[in-house]
Amino acid sequence: MALIERRRADSIEAARSRATLCRRRRRGDRARRFTRAGVAAALALLSRQSGREPAGEDRAQVEVETTNFHLAGHDREALDALIEEAAAEHGLSAHLVRAVVQAESAFDPLAVSPVGAQGLMQLMPATATRMGVANPLDPRQNLLGGVKYLRELLDRFDGNVALALAGYNAGPSRVIRYRGIPPYGETRGYVTRVHRILAQSTGASFPLPAPARLAPMHRRPGHSAHHHRRLSSRR
Repeated sequence: MALIERRRADSIEAARSRATLCRRRRRGDRARRFTRAGVAAALALLSRQSGREPAGEDRAQVEVETTNFHLAGHDREALDALIEEAAAEHGLSAHLVRAVVQAESAFDPLAVSPVGAQGLMQLMPATATRMGVANPLDPRQNLLGGVKYLRELLDRFDGNVALALAGYNAGPSRVIRYRGIPPYGETRGYVTRVHRILAQSTGASFPLPAPARLAPMHRRPGHSAHHHRRLSSRR
């Protein structure tokens, strides 16, 4: 009789433990949903302001449990409006800017590459500073700075979109050194990808010149201003 009572007590205790565990899991799921909702609301607010951040907010990343939480689906309507604004301010096609954003970050405002490129247009810190971007993870600032830089590259390469994109990825000095798209697999793939995205989304395209085959004009190693940071490491 005592054995039966002990087994019954053990069974009751096990059921209570399972119920407690289920309640904890439900509370954790609710907390994660609330965290995601709060982050989305905060970013939506930031995307409509210029240079303002919630007090105490970590500007580098948002932590959810033990992994970085990236909002790849962040309010595309708001992002499209910001893309239109930045493109109009610097006289570029919004379709081109949108294709670059897709290739660079897949529309994730919090994207950070292993080598430190940040935000929608994956600005390196030095480039962000030069373009007047105080917070690269602010969608509006990042877009305005990235589009400004792309405009500079287009002007530098006489409106040649392929060369400007190559400069955005590998650095303009390498485009000049090789007198064309540098013979790097990543850079060629990047230019081709933006070309494909643009063609698929709009039916428009830009000429793709043959990759440079000449030896560089200067063999001494140098440093470019921006995206050469990804030639050895891809996010």
